[in-house]
Amino acid sequence: MRNPANPGRIPDQTPGGPATGSPAEPCWREELLAARRRIAGIALPTPLIPSPALSERTEAEVYLKLETLQPTGSFKLRGATNKLVRLLESTSESSRVPGVVTFSTGNHGRAVAYVARRLGLRAVVCVSEGVPPVKLEAIRRLGAELVFAPTQDDAEALCARLAAEQGLVPVHPFDDPDVIAGQGTVGLEILDDLPDVEAVVVPLSGGGLLSGVGLALRHFAPGGVARPQGIAEPGGRASSRPAAATGARQSVTAPQLIGVSMERGPVMFHSLRAGRPITLPEEPSLADSLLGGIGLDNRWTFRLVRDLATDVVLVSEEAIARAMAFMLEEHGLLVEGGAATAVAALLESAAAPPDSGTSDRRVESLRGVLPWRPEGPRPKPRRVVVVVTGRNVDPRRVVSGEPLLQIPKSRGLPQP
Repeated sequence: MRNPANPGRIPDQTPGGPATGSPAEPCWREELLAARRRIAGIALPTPLIPSPALSERTEAEVYLKLETLQPTGSFKLRGATNKLVRLLESTSESSRVPGVVTFSTGNHGRAVAYVARRLGLRAVVCVSEGVPPVKLEAIRRLGAELVFAPTQDDAEALCARLAAEQGLVPVHPFDDPDVIAGQGTVGLEILDDLPDVEAVVVPLSGGGLLSGVGLALRHFAPGGVARPQGIAEPGGRASSRPAAATGARQSVTAPQLIGVSMERGPVMFHSLRAGRPITLPEEPSLADSLLGGIGLDNRWTFRLVRDLATDVVLVSEEAIARAMAFMLEEHGLLVEGGAATAVAALLESAAAPPDSGTSDRRVESLRGVLPWRPEGPRPKPRRVVVVVTGRNVDPRRVVSGEPLLQIPKSRGLPQP
């Protein structure tokens, strides 16, 4: 059925969730641990590796959480798995799921298609005309049906219509508690490997990943509001922390959480600045996986990002291109533009202090935390994790240096 508050919005599918008014708050601690159990065997635990190159530039211990090694090439597999497995857990044999439908900039659609095929479900993925061919082909190979719309907002409206007309279960790419909890398993694994992490930097679009990681840090990190003594609970296994972190002092305050978006059409950033969800025109960007709105009737991630993020910053297209090249040259890693935003934020902050006046080496900060500086509102962290969220980009573009040579032209973005 359609959401009565917004005919173009996919209906809420959360058990006990909202039909009208405010959503019922899940017990996030339990949801995160349950998500970790559900996704096992489909989404994989990913390694946390040190980055000597980033550590040298930032004068901190920097580690990379490699979600690029998921079977579908991005962290999105976690949330999609948790959502679909829970759906089947809660569905009786007499009311089998006819299929699922979603909208996506590519990575979430690929994840839904992958999990649906594993579980024997029909999958329909609504995409905008701006989704790169490499991502469309990956979704097709997994057997999902592709349906096209002009923009991401149009794709969301199409998703709602198909759910209503065909009885398909919608799988929202970010604004869903099951998806948020699935993405939050990234945070649990970070705490397994580096329990005294002091900052986590994540790409930010709709906010599912930042919300999930932030909830994991809040409930399980030393200094978080609900963390018991010891760090064993999230993983229940011996730590595989990088050797460089051995013997480091334990944090006494909750880790900082930094979200990073591109300068072109950063809807969450401007929504936070406005104090409410807003819409913006879509702009072409190397960070195509971060495109799209957050929904004017956003029920979960706007509030969670607002409450959990220490800061949200923007990086330029040039900075994203430099970060993609940096990851290939320094680590031999193919990284898509959306994933490179988090690396770009550290590189640009280290390259140009806020008062340097260097116009093309900068970050725009919502709350003034990044770049870290002695007189800033938060201390510079000693141990930083960058979540490298995805690798789904045409490798020929990166190897040839095309991101630096053919940065998409802006159509001009009006201020909200």
